[in-house]
Amino acid sequence: MQIPGSGLAKGLVVTWRHLTKRSVTRQYPDEPPPLPPRSRGVIALLEENCTVCMLCARECPDWCIYIDSHKETVPATEPGARDRQRNVLDRFAIDFSLCMYCGICIEVCPFDALFWSPEFEYAELDIRDLTHERDRLRDWMWTVPPPPGHDPAAESPRELTTATAAAEPSAPAASPPPAASPPPSSPPPTSPPPASPPPASPPSPSGEPGSGR
Repeated sequence: MQIPGSGLAKGLVVTWRHLTKRSVTRQYPDEPPPLPPRSRGVIALLEENCTVCMLCARECPDWCIYIDSHKETVPATEPGARDRQRNVLDRFAIDFSLCMYCGICIEVCPFDALFWSPEFEYAELDIRDLTHERDRLRDWMWTVPPPPGHDPAAESPRELTTATAAAEPSAPAASPPPAASPPPSSPPPTSPPPASPPPASPPSPSGEPGSGR
């Protein structure tokens, strides 16, 4: 059962605890605030990795990514081969007045062309200036922190384990062990010789038994 006024008492305790501590004021912007390593400030673009697959623009729930491109013909490098077409990026812009920083575009990019940057100082006086083009997105690429190191105690990725096993030369197959020789067969048991009939008794001199003379 909750005691009436217990919530007010807990709030006063928290207030009193903060009143007894010394206040700390960070001198921003002269002193930049410490940010967590995975803070979501702004989205940076590595233009060389973009293949204009349009996957980020299609998956964006706010439709705040604008991409324009054109196709150009790449001549064949071998005789008898055909020319191929490739997409060339003309425009890559993000409207940060619509972006909700969900990070879906970064997760779905198959070629690692988008990254999170901790940069957050890009406020504008006009909301229309929050649509930043690829040149500004590229400048933010240099503020992307390096990825964290791998945990030495973690297991190796399955892809790395499979590739390592495929690259190693296969060991020669071990020869099968020699077959064990069958145990020596015992001779079949011999049947005992048939018993000889008992010898006949000699005839009685008085003739047949029971005969009277």
